[in-house]
Amino acid sequence: MKKGSPLKSLTDKQVGFMLVIPGLAVFIGIILYPFVNSVIMSFTNRSLLQPNYGWVGFENYAKVFKDPYFLQTLGTTFLFVLLATAIPFALGLIWAIVLNQGFKGAEFLRGITLVNWIIPGTAIGFLWSWIFNGQYGILNGILKGLGLLETGIPFLGQTGTALLCVVVARTWQMLPWYMAFLLGGLQGVSLDQIEAARIDGAGNWRVFTHVVVPSMKTIMTLVFVLGLVGNLQHFDLPWTMAQGGPARATTTLSIEVYTTAFKNWNMGKAATIGTIWAVLLACFSFIYLRQVNEAD
Repeated sequence: MKKGSPLKSLTDKQVGFMLVIPGLAVFIGIILYPFVNSVIMSFTNRSLLQPNYGWVGFENYAKVFKDPYFLQTLGTTFLFVLLATAIPFALGLIWAIVLNQGFKGAEFLRGITLVNWIIPGTAIGFLWSWIFNGQYGILNGILKGLGLLETGIPFLGQTGTALLCVVVARTWQMLPWYMAFLLGGLQGVSLDQIEAARIDGAGNWRVFTHVVVPSMKTIMTLVFVLGLVGNLQHFDLPWTMAQGGPARATTTLSIEVYTTAFKNWNMGKAATIGTIWAVLLACFSFIYLRQVNEAD
């Protein structure tokens, strides 16, 4: 630092604060201000159909929790989050164990697996919409070819199968993500412990449950919670494939906020649902941060 520079007289804390200011300004402008503004908006009757609005207190919250459609949306959201996290997590763990064996071609298979992770979610949504299409979908074509069906099944047009179709698409999209993290965790498991367990007569299942799982407990918990958070705020696949239908069978909180705000024009109610949604996200985020602190 040059002699006579005004920065020379600053303390380390003052210099550190100056370095933090740009990042803090970005955080306030992009994240904090919109969030606070949305929370304030949730206490108003603001609408895109009229310029004037007023303060209504907790009226929006009372209406939302009394709305049977909102309770249905919560149920659909939790079901989607649970299935879309547990299924690819389990399959990703199985595939990670297979690839961790180090057989010839394992690296090639790992690279092929990661391809669909980088495909945009909208493209994946259109791909699986075509697969599940009731008239010209490839799945119906295969089932007809095998003689199992005479007419096509509108998988995305039925309330009993639409959400499952979205979960399948989400599983296909996220399996590589789980596989990559869990494979990294598997490679950190002590081979000496595994060999010692095998010498003691432990089979594959006992080695997995008594050696591998305890060694990977932290990474498995972190990956699972991150998956829950990601699926709780997921939007593109359910919207691209079914737009919340049929009969709200695939309407999650993210879709509910979008349709309430930009189809029903009710910004106050949309902000209310968004605030509730943010609280749920904060709960999972708290669990994640606690696990991270315990891991450190």
